[in-house]
Amino acid sequence: MRTRPSDRIRPVASLQEFFKDSVADAMAKQGIDADDHTAYYVVNLLTLFARSEALFDTTENGVELKPLATILAESLQSEFATERRYALQRVGDVSLFVAGYLGDGLAGRLVDVDYYVQMGGSAYGALSESVRGSLRGRVFATVFAELASKFQAFVDVLTEVRDEASSSKDVDVLRAYEVWLKTGSERAARVLRRYGIEPQPMGTTRH
Repeated sequence: MRTRPSDRIRPVASLQEFFKDSVADAMAKQGIDADDHTAYYVVNLLTLFARSEALFDTTENGVELKPLATILAESLQSEFATERRYALQRVGDVSLFVAGYLGDGLAGRLVDVDYYVQMGGSAYGALSESVRGSLRGRVFATVFAELASKFQAFVDVLTEVRDEASSSKDVDVLRAYEVWLKTGSERAARVLRRYGIEPQPMGTTRH
């Protein structure tokens, strides 16, 4: 039986509550275990970036997503550690959201999802080391460290949240294979297997 979009509507008290339930369901479905603080951080990230003005920057060329390399380059010019840490957090946050929630829109572009995975994981890792020993680091050092070590897993979580929120269940199998090939995404591999495709690296064959 085909499910109509109206059948999937359920009342929620807030957008944050919706994402809290969605992230918990996605983590369970993906078999991902994480600290509650880390899961809560991801929920707040989704809630924040639900407002486009929080994700995009206003530049002389209009409203656009500032390149990650530009954010890092600008931060290196600052003499303040707080500004450098903010830049690292911004790179990690934007990378996670773009790779997980907007990843399909990167297909065919010069910069694809694997770039965001690499940049985001590295940024969170550096940020975790940077905040250690500080008051903020008592909580967030472990959060950023877990986001760094499980970055691809959380990309899969956000992709699952996006797909569950969408009324369309159409699957681009070629894109799923491309994402798996570039990132090793376990979720993309499961999608392919659901369609009878066993993912293998290019140039390998079964004997």
